[in-house]
Amino acid sequence: MNAQTTMSELTAEQLDQLKKLLQEREESLRADIRREVNLKEDYAQVASEAPDPGDASFADLSVDLGNAAVTRDLTELRAVQNAYTRIDSGTYGECVECGYAIPFERLKVQPTAERCAPCQNMYEKTHADAMKGATL
Repeated sequence: MNAQTTMSELTAEQLDQLKKLLQEREESLRADIRREVNLKEDYAQVASEAPDPGDASFADLSVDLGNAAVTRDLTELRAVQNAYTRIDSGTYGECVECGYAIPFERLKVQPTAERCAPCQNMYEKTHADAMKGATL
């Protein structure tokens, strides 16, 4: 198989492997989000019961960090959902920028990848906000 393989050229085994990786990541992200939301509720309770400003500040910081983690995880969860959509539409594994295939080896490492490595590098250089979420 060459580096220009598209989803239609992926073997059923390769596609199944990639779907399994996506499913595992989705389950992990959902568990992380649930845990962060529960921690946020715990910290909010600590902040409301905090006997001194130092404890309240720590609780506030913890809630803020939890919010950032949830936002990051939700962004990556959206990327997983977008990958499922591309699988369904037959465009999974095709670079959204140049149209060439994303190599199977790249998809194994980053199953939510929307771009081939050269296009992703260019995207990150030209979009300052690209590094705030999951690299796709």
